[in-house]
This record gives sequence, structure tokens and C-alpha cells, in this order.
Amino acid sequence: MSQNAKIVMDAVRAADHDRYLTALYAPADKRDALLSLYAFNAEVAGIRDRIHEALPGEVRLQWWRDLIAADNDGAGIGHPTADALKATISVHRLPKLAFENMLEARIFDLYDDPMPSRTDLEGYCGETAAALIQLAAMVLDPVDAPRIAELAGRAGCAQAMTGLLLLLPLHRKRGQCFVPADILAAAGSSPEEFVAGDGGPGAQRAVAAMIALAREHLSAFERGAAELPASLRPAFLPLALSRAYLDKMEGSGHSPLVSVARLSALRRHWLLLRRASKGWPAL
Repeated sequence: MSQNAKIVMDAVRAADHDRYLTALYAPADKRDALLSLYAFNAEVAGIRDRIHEALPGEVRLQWWRDLIAADNDGAGIGHPTADALKATISVHRLPKLAFENMLEARIFDLYDDPMPSRTDLEGYCGETAAALIQLAAMVLDPVDAPRIAELAGRAGCAQAMTGLLLLLPLHRKRGQCFVPADILAAAGSSPEEFVAGDGGPGAQRAVAAMIALAREHLSAFERGAAELPASLRPAFLPLALSRAYLDKMEGSGHSPLVSVARLSALRRHWLLLRRASKGWPAL
């Protein structure tokens, strides 16, 4: 393994351990490419946490846009993740538009504007998590990948919504609200009330509605997941953990508003191994 590849792998292991674990189930000759995608995703998803201010964050996103749009293979950039990503895009002929759309969606992360509606949230999930799954599928099996685009959309929504629920304490602390305004209104709350104090009387109802929405997409994915070719399973393996996380959030004595649901390392490894080896059963 090259020094750059090790740096990229370590970055994913530190920033997105669940996706790091899933990459280990991919064929050895595909792992570096998958890790480059996951390192890029972790890099752009974490911009707000590192930079804190919106304008410098937008500048960073623009740097990635320019880098990806440039007609070269990335050699000599001197940024391990950027070098690896450019090589992956070139070797696997990945569509640059998918990265452009992902970066555009990530602008939302930099501000405290409320998520307007469920449709907007699903669009955000589609351009981020679902696009990442689709890109990983194209790396793993470019022949079969196009036919599972709809499944990737459902999977991305389920995974992203689960992730946003896990990040609720962090988002609320910094005054950010990914729970759609229409869901909050139906729960008798508002974005301003939801992020303040204990979230108000409608907060728990809004969280329950978000969990139900994540489960809706997860169930839709699972109904079609039995048709997934084995070659594409590693791209979807993060979904092996989603139901367990959602169950944990709904468990007695746990509030996603104030604490993060966690799974033991043993549980995560077992869930991933089961799906990696057997896939998803027909429902």
C-alpha cells in the first residue's frame, strides 16, 4: 500500500468508521477507489466543523469543484484525498456532474437555514448519500450499477436520515435544523423552537416522524435489496446498520435530541458480516 493510500484509509477510519468497515468487504483491487470516495465525502461533510464560517466553507467547496472539473488525473496536487479521488474518477470514468451536485448540496451544511420540506430533505439525501452509493456501485460493477439507481436513492435517503438523527445533538447545539419545516409544523413545532433548549413539546413528535420517514425509505430499500448482485453489496453495506441504529433511537431511556445512539463494535461487525456474506433476504 502506498503512503497516500494509507493516509486516505486512515482518514476514513477516523472520520467515518462505519464506511471504513464496509470498504473492507470490497474486493482488494476496488478498496482504494472506494476509500477515496469515502474520504472525499468525509472531507466535504466535515467542512463546517473545521471552518465554522460559511464564506470560507464555500471557498473550500469551490476548490473541490475546480479540482474535479480540471482535465487532468490529479497527479502532483499534493493532497492525498484529492490525488486519490482524481485517479478514481479517471480510472472508473465516474460522472463529474454527480460530484458537482454533491458539492452544491453541501452548501446547505454551512448555514443555519431550516430545511424547507420533506421533498427538499429527500433531494439533499439524493445528492449526497445516494449519489455516494451510486458512485461506489460504479466502481464495483459498472455494468450492473446503472440498473440499481432507484434502489440507491431509497438507500441513500434511509442512510442519510439515520445519520442526521444521530447528529441531532450536534446540530441543535449549533442552531442547525435538518428536520423539515413541514414535519415540524405537523408536530406542533418550528425550526427555532426545535433547536432551543429541550426542543419544546413538539420535538419528540418531530423526531418520531423523522424516524418513521427513515424507516419508510429503509423498508423500500429492503424490499428490493434481495435483487442486488453480490458484486454491488459493499456499496450498500452501511444500510446493514441503519435499522439497528433506528431501533436504538426508539429504545426506552434514549432521546436522540440529547444523546447519540451507539452500537458496539461487535454488533456492527456482526451485522456487516451477515449482509456481506448473505445479502438481504427476500421480503
